[in-house]
Amino acid sequence: MEKKDFEAWLDNISIAFLSLTDLQKNETLDHLISLSGAVQLRHLSNNLEILLKRDFLKLLPLELSFYLLKWLDPQTLLTCCLVSKQWNKVVSACTEVWQTACKNLGWQIDDSVQDPLHWKKVYLKAILRMKQLKDHEAFETSSLIGHSARVYALYYKDGLLCTGSDDLSAKLWDVSTGQCIYGIQTHTCAAVKFDEQKLVTGSFDNTVACWEWSSGAKTQHFRGHTGAVFSVDYNDELDILVSGSADFTVKVWALSTGTCLNTLTGHTEWVTKVVLQKCKVKSLMHSPGDYILLSADKYEIKIWPIGREINCKCLRTLSVSEDRSISLQPRLHFDGKYIVCSSALGLYQWDFASYDILRVIKPPDFSNVSLLGFGEIFALLFDNKYLYIMDLRTEKLISRWPLPEYRKSKRGSSFLAGEISWLNGLNGQNDTGLVFATSMPDHSIHLVLWKEHG
Repeated sequence: MEKKDFEAWLDNISIAFLSLTDLQKNETLDHLISLSGAVQLRHLSNNLEILLKRDFLKLLPLELSFYLLKWLDPQTLLTCCLVSKQWNKVVSACTEVWQTACKNLGWQIDDSVQDPLHWKKVYLKAILRMKQLKDHEAFETSSLIGHSARVYALYYKDGLLCTGSDDLSAKLWDVSTGQCIYGIQTHTCAAVKFDEQKLVTGSFDNTVACWEWSSGAKTQHFRGHTGAVFSVDYNDELDILVSGSADFTVKVWALSTGTCLNTLTGHTEWVTKVVLQKCKVKSLMHSPGDYILLSADKYEIKIWPIGREINCKCLRTLSVSEDRSISLQPRLHFDGKYIVCSSALGLYQWDFASYDILRVIKPPDFSNVSLLGFGEIFALLFDNKYLYIMDLRTEKLISRWPLPEYRKSKRGSSFLAGEISWLNGLNGQNDTGLVFATSMPDHSIHLVLWKEHG
């Protein structure tokens, strides 16, 4: 058939084909296929894939592909990576998609790193760690044994744990190895804080003392309280030490000389926590960089300015109930921006710039849950049976870990959080080391540690 005649015939056939019903069209195609030879069937096979299976990721501009991929959840994206090498290349190259997926899991993001393969690997690592948390497989336990009487005071810093005991000793432990680095003779310890050279202890004998680790020598003795000292804090830059006592007072001391500079009054219960911290926000009462002292008793948190000018008046008193019917717990969190404390009603978070309550977090059965650590993404909590991790964005508990029958204490610091940087977001490096420590009835120390990544 001549080309001209063929084109005319094809036009007539096309017009007739378009007038058919769907069923008639299908029957027509079936009939034509049955009349086709090998050459026609091969042609049909090759062209059907192009017509019916269009690879949009291959055909679209890369920026449009990235836009579409943003709407898919990470698990679907991982499945898409298995479709073909081209799909894997495009999906893996979408940096923003993987960064967002990591953020949603509570992972810290360094926006300066733009290598897309890096963020895909980070996501895979992140999802594994979050699965371990959900399945209660992220932690492991160990014990420190060495004291011969009740261990009441604990303090953790940079991989080292200090323990103060009624056996009149304080010990410094390397958490990673379980080895005791220093052991010195002290008084009974209700509170401890240390650095590389010295140890400061608050005691049931109503005094505070400063000790040298290397020699065990007492370098300073602070006398003046008339009740047990439950909490101490100090700052070398200011040459100041603060102490909270069962005599309802907070004392401010010259760290180097042991001289009492001021006694802060106003509490009507035992002062169980003092925190000395730099302010990070501006208000009418303070500026960033100002040193602030927080002191807490059973019902109230008092805020004091402190610095070179030692004499100070209370800036504000915070409480959760005017009739003093709700008790605060002695584990107080202050990072310079927010104050957080737990009570039977829940976790209270105050904005330090305004002293307003920002929110009250009430997880299920909160009456027995206590605060250990509070960050931008996660909070670490515990009760008589479990250690909990809460996602503060949703206020849901995302993990728990069983705890043994530890030694209970309402007033002291016989349990604490370890590394806390991960509470502001995990990053693949900060989920190591100590998570939680508590003293046991047999005078040992029970440790909860991160497991290495699987």
